Parts: sequence; C-alpha cells; structure tokens
Amino acid sequence: MDRIEQLYRALERCILILDGAMGTMIQRYRLEEADYRGERFADWPYPVKGNNDLLSITRPDIIGAVHREYLAAGADIIETNTFSATTIAMADYHMEDLVVELNEASARIAREACDEFTAQNPEKPRFVAGAIGPTNKTASLSPDVNDPGYRAITFDELRRAYKQQAEALLNGGADILLVETVFDTLNAKAALFAIDEIQEERGIRIPMMVSGTITDASGRTLSGQTTEAFLISVSHMPLLSIGLNCALGARQLTPYLEALSNNADCYVSAYPNAGLPNAFGQYDESPELMAEQIRDYVEKGLVNIIGGCCGTTPAHIRAIAELVKGYSPREMRKG
Repeated sequence: MDRIEQLYRALERCILILDGAMGTMIQRYRLEEADYRGERFADWPYPVKGNNDLLSITRPDIIGAVHREYLAAGADIIETNTFSATTIAMADYHMEDLVVELNEASARIAREACDEFTAQNPEKPRFVAGAIGPTNKTASLSPDVNDPGYRAITFDELRRAYKQQAEALLNGGADILLVETVFDTLNAKAALFAIDEIQEERGIRIPMMVSGTITDASGRTLSGQTTEAFLISVSHMPLLSIGLNCALGARQLTPYLEALSNNADCYVSAYPNAGLPNAFGQYDESPELMAEQIRDYVEKGLVNIIGGCCGTTPAHIRAIAELVKGYSPREMRKG
C-alpha cells in the first residue's frame, strides 16, 4: 500500500493530528545572526536573522529535532519548514536562488523524521505536508492607497513561484501539499493551478490541503471573503481538505469552522492559535485550555484533521491528540 492510500485510510479511521508551530519552537533556541548564517553564509552581505526557512540548510539539526518532538507528541502529519520558501518571499533576503535547495532540504528532513517514527509503529504511519505559505504579496489588493488598481504581483508570477516550490517539495519527499494561511484566495488559486499543472505533467495525484485565515471578528479573509465564499472559490479543485488556521484561537474559530464543515465536500482541517496574542505578541493559552476548547469541534463532528498554529508547542499537540482519541472524525458530506 502506498503512502497516499495509507493517508486516505487513516482519514477514514480517525481524526488525524497535524503538528504545531515551527516558529514558536525555533524561538526557544534563542538563535542569533551567526546561527542563521552558519559557515556557508558567514559573508552574506544582507541580514538573515529571522529567515527560519534558511535553518533547513544551516541548522537542520534544530528543524529535525522540532519535527521529532511533534511526532513524539502524537502528530500524524508534520509540515515542512518552508512557509516562506518561494522566490517572492525569499527576495527579502536576496536568496531567491536558494529556493529549490531550501524546499528539497526541508522536505527531506521531515521525510526522514516521519519514516523513522513510521518504522517504529507501522500501524500509525506519518505523513509530510509541504507547507506553501501565502507570500508577502497579494494579487487581489493594492499596497498603494493612492492607486487602488495597482498590484505588486501578477497571477502568473505567483503561479511560477509556487510551481517551483511545489516541485521541489515533492522531489524532497512530501506526501501532501498544504496551501496555508490563505488571506488572498487569488494567491491560493495560483498555487492550486500550479499544483494541478504538476499533476498533469507527472501523471500523479497530489493530495492538496487548503487552509484559509480569518483575519478578525468580521469573519472574513483579508481580501474580504466570507468562509463560504472562500470555500466556493477553491471548490473547483479535488481537495483532500479545506480548513482554517492562524489569526484566531480555537473558540473564536468555531462558527467559521462550522460553516466550512456544513458545506465542504472534502475533509475539514483546523489548526488555530494558542488563543489570542497578549500585549507583547505572545500566546498564553495552556495546552489544557486549548484542548478543552477543541472538544467543542470534535463533539460537534466538525473536523478530520486538527493541529495548532502560532504559540502551540508539542505539549499542546499532545493534549489535543489525547483528547480526540475518544471521538470519531467528521463524516463526509453526501451529495
């Protein structure tokens, strides 16, 4: 049985656990500029501190250790350390030429960790989700208030960048491609278009997860869509799952998750933040409190895949994994 078939069988059987935040875990290492640079980039002419994706090359030991902590906590799916690994986002560090290497290296690190844990317990196979972030540009909105018709990026530029990233993630060993933290659905459509091109060119089926982000209590994405409109906008693609992540804590996310669950014809995912940030931008919600809020999701049968975003740690994922053991996954919608 190949890994894709294993993935679908696992989804039929139980609620799958996605990992938690990578950035939160990296912060615990208190890395400085020299840590990000390593020997290879010691003389790089631009600052690179904060380029977490670069650590897959300069500190693969840290990235591998984070993955293993989440797997040990019960994660079935771990995300690659590639949230910003496109030419568009890497332009901030003048590292566009490293994109293929970054994605392949990140996927290999995650693949090795997953294979190690699967070998220990073949009854609980682990899967790699290639993380594809939204980039720092938007195709739907103008960054210039004085020129509302201006766009900093085109659909085709996004498509090319996403295709390069997606191909490298697959070459490195990703099982799933996760288009996440979608604040502009047009960006996400460019990513899905690129992935579909790869499917056709390679003659393969690629499980695609899409996860949007509701920016505030308005219940809309940054580009102004409601949850239902977001779902409809990407429903032309045969998705593995659709869901929501980031921006809100578990409790605040519930009504929007209900809207998705009631209307989606695919699996549904959620990975909220550990509550809302405090005055210092930190997340205070304990693993126990977050898990208790997620109980509402599973009691209502809203999710098939559950994990954590900003502020979450292996302790949060462990608490969530323990909680959902006693619940059945959301039933697929019929018709």
